[in-house]
Amino acid sequence: MINEPGLTLAYIGDAVYELKIREYLINEGITSVNSLHQNAINFTSAISQSRVIDHIFDILTEEEVEYYKRGRNATISHKPKSATLKDYIKATGFESLIGYLYLNKNIERLNEIIDISINFLKK
Repeated sequence: MINEPGLTLAYIGDAVYELKIREYLINEGITSVNSLHQNAINFTSAISQSRVIDHIFDILTEEEVEYYKRGRNATISHKPKSATLKDYIKATGFESLIGYLYLNKNIERLNEIIDISINFLKK
């Protein structure tokens, strides 16, 4: 069991998710840094991550839900700039889930959830 606080898991989860999205976009043939950045925002914004967690919540295991809630329930010390507080909190939970899967070395499940999120958001 991973004992890190939710925001610590979200911190690493944010980096892992961002890297996977950048890798996906480059593999899609996008090479302009500006285009990469603009496209990445569509996948990594708090609003997008909030939509993803709503989409995948029913397929999460009990343990995954626990780690999602650990991040979602963390105390946020600042007001989000480009999302509602509700979306930001859900996105933090999503990032916490990603961080948990990464640190737990559950790479197959991590990749499955990221693939689902990419396919859902690219529509």
